[in-house]
Amino acid sequence: MKRYGNLYSKIYDMDNLKLAHKNARKDKLYYKEVKMVDSNEEYYLSQIQDMLKNKTYKVSEYTVSIINDKGKERELCKLPYFPDRIIQWAIMLQVEDIFMKTFCSHTCASIKNRGIRKASELTTKYMKDKFNTTYCLKIDISKFYPNLNHKILKKLLRRKFKDKDLLELLDKIVDSTPGEKGVPIGSYLSQFLANFYISYFDHWLKEKMGVKYVIRYMDDMVIFHYSNSYLHWLKRKMDDYLSEHLKLKIKPNWQVFPTAIRGVDFVGFRHFYGYKLLRKSTCKKFKKKMMNIRKKMESNKMINYSEWCSANSYDGWLKWCDSYRLRKKYVEPIQPALDRYYNQVIKERKVA
Repeated sequence: MKRYGNLYSKIYDMDNLKLAHKNARKDKLYYKEVKMVDSNEEYYLSQIQDMLKNKTYKVSEYTVSIINDKGKERELCKLPYFPDRIIQWAIMLQVEDIFMKTFCSHTCASIKNRGIRKASELTTKYMKDKFNTTYCLKIDISKFYPNLNHKILKKLLRRKFKDKDLLELLDKIVDSTPGEKGVPIGSYLSQFLANFYISYFDHWLKEKMGVKYVIRYMDDMVIFHYSNSYLHWLKRKMDDYLSEHLKLKIKPNWQVFPTAIRGVDFVGFRHFYGYKLLRKSTCKKFKKKMMNIRKKMESNKMINYSEWCSANSYDGWLKWCDSYRLRKKYVEPIQPALDRYYNQVIKERKVA
């Protein structure tokens, strides 16, 4: 297995730091720290360069907030823009391609051009083979981010990198989460570390166990097979591998079910043979929000920015499933209100 070296000096190269700042500041131009670095880029990036050269960089304290993600409370951890987020981008600019070579093609989260849409497309593609997708095993790894074992992660990183200075820097970032396990949700580098941590499990499924039809969207996974008993056997093998090698567990709510009867509810859509629908819970929320906008429109009231964004977001979801009737009944009647808001508010902002 190839191990990569001579990367650390490339990370603190000034051109790399400038590109890191350019990427990290996207959609964050209003941040005070972004404005600060923009005001004297050479000065602030030189400070980061000195921190990395002299190995004086210490990971800053995280700002912790609780968010509600689809009914689940998650702890979101943010690092300051300067120097931490710039440093993480500088690292990723040099190691992202190396990580990408490790990921299997069915890994579909937190990777460019491999998001929800890709996971859904793979599901639809696999289900064209009706015989070999008769049954579906659906699992969710329990508390994935909080349970990533630091010792195991650092061991895996040493299988991929031989640059001691880079490994020392990555160790600092990994150990910045208190305790022996967990990487913070919300950190740019964490997404790649999490995918990397479980990538060898992906390879084990494909190469050792010979699984043909599998899709993983971070901690959610679906596997298809023609045999119900095989999937139950495979799940037991997966339990053993995850426990022994990664100290992870599958949630107790795992299921094996006939694909044709229920369809596969995955990444926001219900996948059936030959067609795809919006998830039921999402569909209910969509209908309610569109009806509220319609009531406003019929009362000659202007919608607000949140409602305009919400309508466009849902419309984006509808484009990737069979939704002709939904769009006809709920989107088309409110289109005049959306167009009016765009022309009178959004367009004016752009001009200004």
